[in-house]
Amino acid sequence: MIILGIDPGTAATGYGAITLTGAKIKVLMYGVISTPSGRAAHHRLKMLSEDLHSLFQTLEEPEVAVEQLFFSKNTRTAIAVGQARGVSLLAAANAGCELSEYTPTQVKQSVVGYGAADKSQVQYMVKAILSLKKIPKPDDAADALAVAICHAHSRKLVKKQAGVK
Repeated sequence: MIILGIDPGTAATGYGAITLTGAKIKVLMYGVISTPSGRAAHHRLKMLSEDLHSLFQTLEEPEVAVEQLFFSKNTRTAIAVGQARGVSLLAAANAGCELSEYTPTQVKQSVVGYGAADKSQVQYMVKAILSLKKIPKPDDAADALAVAICHAHSRKLVKKQAGVK
């Protein structure tokens, strides 16, 4: 089973794919999809959509987990992240992928055991859970791996609540 975690953003959308075999989690790939800051928003979103489409084609029917929008005091940032999130959700739907969404608190709780954990704690636990030699960089990729790990830990409960076997 492949799980793809996505940490949406306009400038950088993190992605992290893991495999889940029983209770064993292994990293498959991770990175970021970056868009140039000088381009208009609609061009950046189109680039994100195309790159996500390519990513979905390289993975064999992944379950997809996307981080939900965290409230931001900066309205412009919140709107931009919301747009990238929408593109991510649409790309997953177009690829026919099963999709789950998690709040930042749920991700931290699942990965660290503490919903108010800071970024460094999450990154350390991602490294430990995936038996990596170094913390994944950039931060957006580590965050996406954390979302994927959260889904690996939560997927059975999510399916049960949705009435799926």
